[in-house]
Amino acid sequence: MISEEASKGGCGRTRKPITRSKRARLQFHVGRITRFLKVGKYAERVGAGAPVYLSAVLEYLATKVLELAGNAAKDNKKIGSFPGIYSLQCGMIKS
Repeated sequence: MISEEASKGGCGRTRKPITRSKRARLQFHVGRITRFLKVGKYAERVGAGAPVYLSAVLEYLATKVLELAGNAAKDNKKIGSFPGIYSLQCGMIKS
């Protein structure tokens, strides 16, 4: 007699679900951004690719800001970063 699990084509193990963030190789949570887009009433409907694209853009921008802050901290011989470094790097404050 064939077991129920074998008849379904599986080998008895259940796979762990893969998140959309892992599929897109992103650090930002795609599911959370999806929820924010839906709850925020930005549009009547939200497509499947929109939150993935928005997550990628936000992650890129965050990476660039942190990279610039790190470069400014290194140039000014600081160990950490603080809000003044961001404005220094953007050219708002002349030193």
